Amino acid sequence: MASSTASTPAAYLASLPPDRRATVSAVRDVIIQNLPRGFEEQMQWGMLSYVVPLSIRADTYNGQPLALAALAAQKQYVALYLLGVYADAKTAEWFAKAWKATGKKLDMGKSCVRFGSLEDVPLPVVAQAIARHSLADFLRVHDAGRAAATKGRASSTRAKTRKTGAARKRATVAGPARRAVRATKSAR
Repeated sequence: MASSTASTPAAYLASLPPDRRATVSAVRDVIIQNLPRGFEEQMQWGMLSYVVPLSIRADTYNGQPLALAALAAQKQYVALYLLGVYADAKTAEWFAKAWKATGKKLDMGKSCVRFGSLEDVPLPVVAQAIARHSLADFLRVHDAGRAAATKGRASSTRAKTRKTGAARKRATVAGPARRAVRATKSAR
């Protein structure tokens, strides 16, 4: 099941096949036990999500609560989205090393860890990854990332404008020169 219409975590778990329910429930228990104070569990984007409530941070880029993590049963695997790991390079480096040190295979995209069964997941590493960022720390990392992204877009736009202006100037200068060269060649 790629996305769920369940409105509560209990309804989501009840909708899963028994084998997936057992895996998702076990990982969920580890997340809840290690979730720093201030975050809460809710359904978001059809997944179990562990978020900064809008009562704490209402001004988000898309109007949705900021997620530290999310958990979902997909068609072929279970996906654990670790946005706190993705947002912080040091944490991402630590996470990859810690996971690999357990001897278990890490199948990870930018923030999504994919696994087929509970035996594929080093739960202590997941617990540490969830507990690693306090609410204040997570918001600081998030805000720094947003500021850098916004600054990057602004400087990229300025660079494109400069390039366009420079290209326009070259074309203006090159136009008469090109005509002069052509005239000289045709006069020969």
